[in-house]
Amino acid sequence: MRIGIIGGGVIARLFLEHIARGDMGDARVVAIQGRSEASRGKPLAEQYGVPFVTSLAALIAARPEVVIEAASHDAVREFARPLLKQGIPVIILSAGALCDDDLRARLEATAVKYRALLYVPSGGIGGLDALKAVCVAGADAVEIAVTKPPAAWKGIPYVERLNLDLDHLTGPVTLFEGSARAGVPHFPANVNIAAALAMAGVGFDRTQLKVVADPALIYNTHYINIRGKTGAISIKFESVPFPDNPKTAMLACYSALAAFKQFNSPVRYGT
Repeated sequence: MRIGIIGGGVIARLFLEHIARGDMGDARVVAIQGRSEASRGKPLAEQYGVPFVTSLAALIAARPEVVIEAASHDAVREFARPLLKQGIPVIILSAGALCDDDLRARLEATAVKYRALLYVPSGGIGGLDALKAVCVAGADAVEIAVTKPPAAWKGIPYVERLNLDLDHLTGPVTLFEGSARAGVPHFPANVNIAAALAMAGVGFDRTQLKVVADPALIYNTHYINIRGKTGAISIKFESVPFPDNPKTAMLACYSALAAFKQFNSPVRYGT
């Protein structure tokens, strides 16, 4: 399997490390795409002897059999549809970009027309298989609370406008509470899990999102509550932040690897 990766962060490094160890069968990365020659993906590509490219044309020319988007909402908007139009499957990790209904509809229609898989993994949560079953029967409520240590919320314009001293919080502070539709765009790198939950379930308008900074936390801790005709489901995730990026849980990073491993598998258990 020939893999293209958009982004040169922790996901790209994780794939390269596991491929180098022989954990990914005969898979190999044929290109890492960055915004410019100054991208952090360039030294990473050089370290592992992988081609580094800065254009969509060069990425397509590398003939990837699947492209993993691990960069940003902007990357989804810019690259996903052209790749799908080339018949290239795309695994999207910046799922929050799909809060834009028009964009999501265009990508879904393109995937169908050109028979190219559009795949959004579960990311840093689970239980989406159960959620889908509840929705078939009839879901009454879906809620997610995304709670992380204060450091995970630094550098976000929406949070900076709240004028909070994140270094000296004395207790948990709610940064946002409302629909996933309203909240996801405020946190483009932090609550992609809420987007995945919304798309797998009752949609962005009916999925309720709470975002919390809690100085007592060590782990990124998420709570999901689902109620419907089939009963009630409550799930708690305590996820270790990735050492190089406290905004991202290790579970979310390994979700990308797990998604790829089942990509061409004729046997699947759960979703």
